[in-house]
Amino acid sequence: LLKRMEDYRDRLVVIVAGYDAEMSRFINSNPGLQSRFSRYLKFDDFLPEEMLSIFEQLCKSNQYKVSLEAKNKLLQKFTDLYGVRDSSFGNGRLVRNIFEKTIERQAVRLAKMKDINKDMMIKIVSEDIAI
Repeated sequence: LLKRMEDYRDRLVVIVAGYDAEMSRFINSNPGLQSRFSRYLKFDDFLPEEMLSIFEQLCKSNQYKVSLEAKNKLLQKFTDLYGVRDSSFGNGRLVRNIFEKTIERQAVRLAKMKDINKDMMIKIVSEDIAI
């Protein structure tokens, strides 16, 4: 990596991303890395309301609609998780994982029902949200 960064410094951009401690360990593992990575961007964790917005966007892009009760349950869940976050809190990934688990739970709920219609198939209800 260092050789390429040096040989192609005029036409190569290298972006690395990760958690603070791990990135610090990576950058400090070799003095050549320290001198070649000169710009750092730090992104704050998403707030619970922002995580809910991400969840809603995932739903929208997958043609799901979220009930008000489900939104309230999600916001509470994201608030709780945000409150106990640590340095490895992967909140974008966390939202995606919760979305995927929600879709699984919805499928299990619907599989137990008869006479399912399209509205039922696109609706996320509170029961679909894992606690």
